[in-house]
Amino acid sequence: MGKYMVLYRSPVSTAEQMNVTPEQAKAGMDLWTAWSQQAGSALLDFGMPLGEGKHVTQDRANRSRADIRGYSIVEAGSLDEAVTLVKDHPHFHTPGGASIEILEFVPIPGM
Repeated sequence: MGKYMVLYRSPVSTAEQMNVTPEQAKAGMDLWTAWSQQAGSALLDFGMPLGEGKHVTQDRANRSRADIRGYSIVEAGSLDEAVTLVKDHPHFHTPGGASIEILEFVPIPGM
């Protein structure tokens, strides 16, 4: 089994996404809870929303232009199985053309 980083991408900031009524927030969390129950033990880390960040180089740190708004970590037998886990993911209900990026954790030899 492999571990996979699931990155939630959206042009809409996390702050904007959370600017909703309590009823809308509950409905959204209900969808996420249902997804986490469906994923079951394959969901290793539910993750968190991500706020603004910095793009850091050796010489400076500038405002990040990344559209990554959150993450989860899942376990699956293959990348295709990881894709299946997010097929009907609630993140796709995020306005503005939300998408999901899945990256495999690569073991470091000797570690």
